[in-house]
Amino acid sequence: MLPLYPEIKPYARHKLKVDDLHEVYVDESGSVDGIPVLFVHSGPGSGCEFDSRCFFNPEKYRIILFDQRGSGRSTPHGETQNNTTADLIADMEKIREFLGVEAWVLFGGGWGSTLSLVYAQSHPDRVLGLVLRGVFLGRQQDIDWFYQDGVSRFFPDHWEDFVAPLPANERDDCVAAYARLLAGTDELRRMGAAKAWSRWEGDCSTLQPNQRLVKHLSDTHRALARCRIGVHYYRNACFLEPNQIIDNIASIRDVPGIIVHGRYDMISPIESAYALHGAWRSSQLFVVREAGHSATEPALIDALIRATRDMSVKLEDDFNL
Repeated sequence: MLPLYPEIKPYARHKLKVDDLHEVYVDESGSVDGIPVLFVHSGPGSGCEFDSRCFFNPEKYRIILFDQRGSGRSTPHGETQNNTTADLIADMEKIREFLGVEAWVLFGGGWGSTLSLVYAQSHPDRVLGLVLRGVFLGRQQDIDWFYQDGVSRFFPDHWEDFVAPLPANERDDCVAAYARLLAGTDELRRMGAAKAWSRWEGDCSTLQPNQRLVKHLSDTHRALARCRIGVHYYRNACFLEPNQIIDNIASIRDVPGIIVHGRYDMISPIESAYALHGAWRSSQLFVVREAGHSATEPALIDALIRATRDMSVKLEDDFNL
């Protein structure tokens, strides 16, 4: 299997003021003259990771990372005010203009795939191609599957831990119950809830248990932003119209796309990838049988490295690579 590319450091770091409240972290690495690619992280609220740059050949790509509003190194941390899908799409355009990029490839997994698709549908002339992993379409049924009734049937033990911070009479709407808990004044309860929220994703993300990933997601600082921002987005149906992405698929009919999806993805069932691919005829779908949802899984890493390699071959003549 193909591994990640070696870890590299950015050659430029930026803090971009996107409104009166938010400042967004951006960095660049790889080849200055390479194919621009924007890494759109999962979440909402996660931020980029140390290995986010490692899915791309640094000799072929100009690798651009950004932490979405309230996430990672963007400030203020965990902030939900002025934080909607439309705001994030506008931020991506501001980053593109700030960096002088004419058009770019978008690489996104989970929530990052949602955001990448919405951006592409809003600005199809600015997108050279899409590489998507663990497709999440942001529909109410997708939210309910993971946070209400679906994954709970496969991981009843971990589900008990997820709902443990919530009063028994409020578990018929877990996202709303978490929102009420976070609005409380008990700091210890808020932190416990944030860790339970993030651990739930870590426990369900991989085909084989990965305690390193669980520990990483449960880090107190990271978990609080993930919980606050995640609850904010899911309570508001990801700030999307019902079935928005599929209904607007014609806008990207000529944009090439590579979809990589784990056969045993519990967080975003493969049905979502099939629905997207079925509507988006210029896309390719690769089902990875030895994987779940997480981009840390070796089989998904292999498939994603192949996808970015194939995308670079498709575009390299345009960049004289």
